[in-house]
Amino acid sequence: MTTVASTPRLLRRPTAKTGIWSWFTTVDHKRIGILYGYTAFAFFILGGLEALVIRTQLARPENQVVDADTYNQLFTTHGLTMIFLVVMPLGSAFMNYLIPLMIGARDVAFPRLNALSYWVYVLGGLFIYSSWALGGAPDGGWFGYAPLTTAGGFLPGPNRLDFYALGLQILGVASLVGAINLIVTVLNMRAPGMKLMRMPMFVWMTLVTNFLLMFAMPIIAVALFLMTFDRTFGALFFNAASGGDPILWQHLFWLFGHPEVYIMILPAMGIVSEIIPVFARKPLFGYSFMVFSGIAIGLMGWGVWAHHMFTAGLGPAANAAFAVSTMSIAIPTGVKIFNWMATMAGGKLQFKTPMLFCIGFIAMFTIGGLSGVTHSVVPHDAQQQDTYYIVAHFHYVLFGGSVFALFGGLYYWFPKMTGRMMDERLGKIHFWMMMIGFNATFGPMHILGLKGMPRRYYTYQEGLGWEMWNLVATVGAFTIAASTLVFMVNWVKSKRRGEIALADPWDGRTLEWTIPSPPPEYNFRQVPLVTRLDDFWNRKYTEDRKGRPVRVPVGGADEQAEETPVKIHMPSPSIYPLVAALGMPLMGYAVILKSWPGFGLGVVVCLAGFYGWVLEPASEEPGHST
Repeated sequence: MTTVASTPRLLRRPTAKTGIWSWFTTVDHKRIGILYGYTAFAFFILGGLEALVIRTQLARPENQVVDADTYNQLFTTHGLTMIFLVVMPLGSAFMNYLIPLMIGARDVAFPRLNALSYWVYVLGGLFIYSSWALGGAPDGGWFGYAPLTTAGGFLPGPNRLDFYALGLQILGVASLVGAINLIVTVLNMRAPGMKLMRMPMFVWMTLVTNFLLMFAMPIIAVALFLMTFDRTFGALFFNAASGGDPILWQHLFWLFGHPEVYIMILPAMGIVSEIIPVFARKPLFGYSFMVFSGIAIGLMGWGVWAHHMFTAGLGPAANAAFAVSTMSIAIPTGVKIFNWMATMAGGKLQFKTPMLFCIGFIAMFTIGGLSGVTHSVVPHDAQQQDTYYIVAHFHYVLFGGSVFALFGGLYYWFPKMTGRMMDERLGKIHFWMMMIGFNATFGPMHILGLKGMPRRYYTYQEGLGWEMWNLVATVGAFTIAASTLVFMVNWVKSKRRGEIALADPWDGRTLEWTIPSPPPEYNFRQVPLVTRLDDFWNRKYTEDRKGRPVRVPVGGADEQAEETPVKIHMPSPSIYPLVAALGMPLMGYAVILKSWPGFGLGVVVCLAGFYGWVLEPASEEPGHST
C-alpha cells in the first residue's frame, strides 16, 4: 500500500478539509452542488443586470442608454448566461447535492469527474465573459444563426463569435461528463430495495434530463466545430455564397436546442413533484403516470425542433408534421399539470414559501405552455415569429417555470443544506414581489408582440403604441431585481442567525430527511433499506379508515444512529480536476489568437491534470470513524 512518505510530493493528495483551499480540491458531491449553486447565482446576477440595461434602453422611444452594437452584445450574453450559466447549472446544483442523498448513496459514482464538471463549467463561463475585455462579447444571439456567424459576417470585431463557439464547446464538456456521472450514479448506486419505480420523482427527472444531455450535447458540438472551422480556417459549411447551407446550422442547433428546453424544465418539474406532496400531506397523484409522462416528454422532445423553423421555408409537409408533433407534446405536459393539481385537491395544504413558488410555477408554466401551443399553428407562428410575443412565451416557460421552481427548491432544501430555516416572512415577500414583477415584465410583451414590436431591436419610434407597455415591463424588471435582493438578504440572514433546523423540518417523504442537517460527509451511517415508494413517509405514518395519515410511535429521522460502521471510506480531495479544466480555456484563447504554441500549452496543461489524476494514490487516509 502506498504511504504518504513514499509518494512523490507532486502526487500527494491535498488534505485540507476546511478553508478556501478545501473548496478548490473538494470532490464531495454536496460541496460541488453548493459551488454550482453559488456560481450559477452569481451569473444570475450578471444576467439580471444585463436584462435591466436592456429594459432601461427600451423604457422609452429613441432612448440612448446604449448603442446598437452594445445592445446586441447585451441580449446575446443575457440569453447565453440565463440558459447555459444559470438555469442548467442551478439544476445541476440540486442534482449534485440531492441525488446521492435521495437514493441512499454516500457519493456519486465518479467524484473527481464531478469536480471536473464543475471546474470546466465555471472556467467556460469566465471564458465567455472575458470577451467583454477582448474585443467585445458575442453579438449574434444565443442561437448563433448563419450568416451572422460566418467569417467576415456583418458584425464588427473578428473574435466575438469565436468566444461563442469555443465557450459553448467548453460548457458542453462540463454538461456531458456531469450527465454520464449522474446516469451511472442513479442506475448503479441506489440503496438496496430502491427499484426504479420506488425512486423519488426528482431522481426520475434527473435521469431523463441527463440522458437528454448525453445525446444532445454531441449535436451542438458538431455544429460548433463546423462554425469554428468556418471562422478560423475559412471552411464554407454555412456560407451560402460559396455553396454552404445556413439552414443546416438551424437544423443542428434546434435539434439540440429543443431538447435543451426540456433539459431546463424537467429538473424543475421534479422539484415541484417533491415539494407539493409534502405541503399537501398527500402522496403524489398518479406516480407511474408522472414517471412515464416525463419519459414521454424526453422522447417526444426530439421530434419538435423544426417548429422553430416554420418561417425558414421547409415546405407544407414538414411544417404540418412538426405542427402535429408540437401539439402532441402538450399531452404529457398536461398530465403533469393535472396530476399536481390532483395532488393538491383535498389535501391539507400548507402555504409555506416553497409551496407558493410551486403553485406559481404551475400557473406561470401553464400560461407559457398555452402560448407555446399556439405556435404549433403555422400561420400564427409566421405572424408572431421574431416579435415580443415569442419573448413573452419562452420567459413564461423558463423563468415562470424553471426559475420559480428552482427558488422553491432553494427554500425547501435550505434547512438540509445549512441546518437552519429561512425566514418565512421575507420568503413570502420575495415570492409576491417576484410574482408581481414577473407578470408586469412579461405579460405586456404578449401585447407588444401582437402590436408588432420586433424583438432584438435596440430602439423604436414614438407613436407606434408601444410606449406604455415597454415602461410597464421595465418597472416590472426592476421589481424582479428588488425581489432578488430580498432573497439575498434572507439567505445571508438565515444562514447566519436562522432558526436551527431539525433533520426533518417539513415532515418529508424522501431519504435525505432521515439524516442530520446539514448532512455529514459520508451522508448515511448505514446504507438504508428501501421497501416501498415514499419509504421514509411510510415509516412515520399509517392510514386510518378514511385514508388520513396517522403518526406511528416509532420512526423518523436518523433511525440508524446506533448501527454505526467502524470506518467509512470516502474519496480524498484532489487538485487535478481543476488542473485538467484549466487547459480548456487556454486552448480556446489560443484558437482565437491563432497561437498554435499556446494551443499546445493548453493541451499540455490538460494532459498534466489527467496524468496526475491517474497516478495519484487511491487514498492517504485510513477512513472516517463515526
